[in-house]
Amino acid sequence: MTTPDRPPEDAIASAAPTLVPLSSVRPGENPRRYFDQAKHDELVASLRLRGMLQPILLRPAPDAKDSYSIVAGGRRYRAALEAFGPDGTVPAIIRDMSDQEALEAAIDENDVREDASETEQADAAVRVLAACADDRAEAARRLGWSASKLDRRLALAGLSSAVKTALDERRIKVGHAELLAAVPDDKQDKALETILSSGIDVAKTRELLMRVTQSLAAVTFDKTECAGCGYNSARQRALFDTHVEDGHCTNAACFTLKVEAAAKLAGDEGKAAEVDAEKRKDPAPSAAPAAKPAASEKGKVTATSLAARLSSTRERKWREAVAAAIAESADHLRVADIAGSFIKSGSPARFAQVTDLASEFEVDLRQHWRVDREFLELLNRDELRFVAKECGLVSHMGEKQFSQLLTQPLKTLIGSMLNATGFDWAGRIPSCMSLAGNYGPPHAAEARPASPITKD
Repeated sequence: MTTPDRPPEDAIASAAPTLVPLSSVRPGENPRRYFDQAKHDELVASLRLRGMLQPILLRPAPDAKDSYSIVAGGRRYRAALEAFGPDGTVPAIIRDMSDQEALEAAIDENDVREDASETEQADAAVRVLAACADDRAEAARRLGWSASKLDRRLALAGLSSAVKTALDERRIKVGHAELLAAVPDDKQDKALETILSSGIDVAKTRELLMRVTQSLAAVTFDKTECAGCGYNSARQRALFDTHVEDGHCTNAACFTLKVEAAAKLAGDEGKAAEVDAEKRKDPAPSAAPAAKPAASEKGKVTATSLAARLSSTRERKWREAVAAAIAESADHLRVADIAGSFIKSGSPARFAQVTDLASEFEVDLRQHWRVDREFLELLNRDELRFVAKECGLVSHMGEKQFSQLLTQPLKTLIGSMLNATGFDWAGRIPSCMSLAGNYGPPHAAEARPASPITKD
């Protein structure tokens, strides 16, 4: 039977299957990583006996004429190659699909026909979430999953490659993986070796992990961050049936740092109290150096500390804004000639002059800059929380939801902040970026900045 190299356009537009040469088919972006060899051999034998009864789903390859990319049916394609060779033909349904449509169709195909492994679903969920601009509700809708299933799969996305492979190959159980998801990346592989070499079951794994966790019940440090942390067993309990005892930290390194910081803080406060007592005994002026900031402020993010750390960024953005304002002002060309050189020079000694020019030209940074990914990527989690609270995002989302947001990988966290539903960063100037050191809210009548700047 003769088959054309490429089916006619009406065949592509319809849902009717058509015969396609295997030589013109290439693997697509299948979320599946692991294929069971025994099931593959059974499928090869079935194809040789009965042929392919269920068409595969293809889409035209965007970069090659008369070529197709697999959307769904990767297992059948691999088995057909072995059964018929590259010169064989298979029934296929061909549709024009975008990359995102193809990904979602492939995920659905794996869910319906033979469940993909939990880690394959986790990796696919990460990709769909990114395509949805970190909107979890929309990602769950596209995947056809409940919000809780999406959260569970995303929690497994942080597993190491070795643990993912072990689960794909069913050398460990899902319960093992759920427990290891609460362990820092650098500890997972070592724990996996112990599980595999000793044949430890899920219950024993939980028992062993309990021995290396730390109880949060009696600690004295501030546990605000712990509430939404992925290494807090309470968070794992909300996601999985398999978890260590509630109220424990599984990240020993972070726990130790917090305990040491709390102990140092307590010691510094004790010393400060002793100094105060001595001063009360001898109120006479002293030639001693100026007192250091209160111990309770050490390590805490403040408008002053953040402004000091980001001073170069603030100065650079204000230089650019002033330079733009001068360039746009035909009435101030002489000033532009005089000021242009030092505005562009970046000389710290001359930034005071930039400040003066900003006042003279009434420069509004909102017209030239806004909070974006480049800015947020300069910040750590504590600083991201500070900026989010200062700019109103925390109150907009609620403390609990934002704390959950902080458990995400940093890149995902920033994307979620920038694309929070119903919140607009336009016109909001964090105190660390303002000249006065105060937060600048958006103007009442201002919906968006004058210049088009993208969110992300």
